[in-house]
Amino acid sequence: MPEQILMTSQAFFHSECLAELETRYEVQRLWEASDQEALISEVAPQIRVVVTEGWAPADFQAKFPNLELIASHGVGYDGVDLGAAQARKIAVTNTPGVLDDAVADLTIGLLIAVTRGMVVGDQYVRNGEWLKANFPLMSHLRGRQAGILGLGRIGLAIAQRLQAFGIEINYHNRRERSDVDYRYFSSLSMMAQDVDFLILSCVGGEETKKIVNRAIMEKIGPNGVLINISRGSVVDEGDLVACLEEGKLGGAGLDVFTTEPHVPEALFKMPQVVLQPHIGSATLQTRIAMGQLVVDNVDAYYAKKPLLTPVA
Repeated sequence: MPEQILMTSQAFFHSECLAELETRYEVQRLWEASDQEALISEVAPQIRVVVTEGWAPADFQAKFPNLELIASHGVGYDGVDLGAAQARKIAVTNTPGVLDDAVADLTIGLLIAVTRGMVVGDQYVRNGEWLKANFPLMSHLRGRQAGILGLGRIGLAIAQRLQAFGIEINYHNRRERSDVDYRYFSSLSMMAQDVDFLILSCVGGEETKKIVNRAIMEKIGPNGVLINISRGSVVDEGDLVACLEEGKLGGAGLDVFTTEPHVPEALFKMPQVVLQPHIGSATLQTRIAMGQLVVDNVDAYYAKKPLLTPVA
């Protein structure tokens, strides 16, 4: 009999990768179960591996007495209780590296869309406004200052792209990196004061919850732009709406939100804001690569080989 794996969702897991998993394992599809708790109770003793998408709280882990691996599909793992996993010596893997380029590309797209008014410009043409008057002047990128909150793999990919536009790079991390020449700020507040664009590429979780609040946004200023491709929890959305409405912040490009897919309706009417439905990694190539990395981690576990991308 093949080993049983519990998979919590297929929302972003590519069908080709699921099909590959099912050639070697019996995949219990939790998302299809009419009674999910009943399915869990039935299969829990046999489950040593759970495939999830950045989610596995302590109470969920506790339902599986023999759980040994949480293979998470996605780079973020703030929804996984690592403390609970560590206490039971449950390994956790994620999918870093393979989505860096896709997320970085979208980041630059959001920045250009906001600073050049591309979404508004599209509607300007479609609605016949161009026949009446020229589109107002917007801003270009060269010579501006960007601050990156979180200079990990994705942050570095963003920085490399920004440099091609002649943008000066600054960053804030928990610690300074020795392998880059970008200007380091030990304080997020000080960096926000000095930059035109603040780009968020940090991890989510309690440590960064609402770290970008009114005080930070007001330092970016009425001509500044906030770009968030990390987690919605990093930004205080109430403060964001207020700062945009009051002209304390110039604009924003947002791919993530606090309670997705729900988005503050006040943002819908703001022409200086560009909204996306959390599509940072949503390319065919990237999603296949992410799914394959999950498969490879599961295969490594059952083959008793080192996991490819364990979360420290």
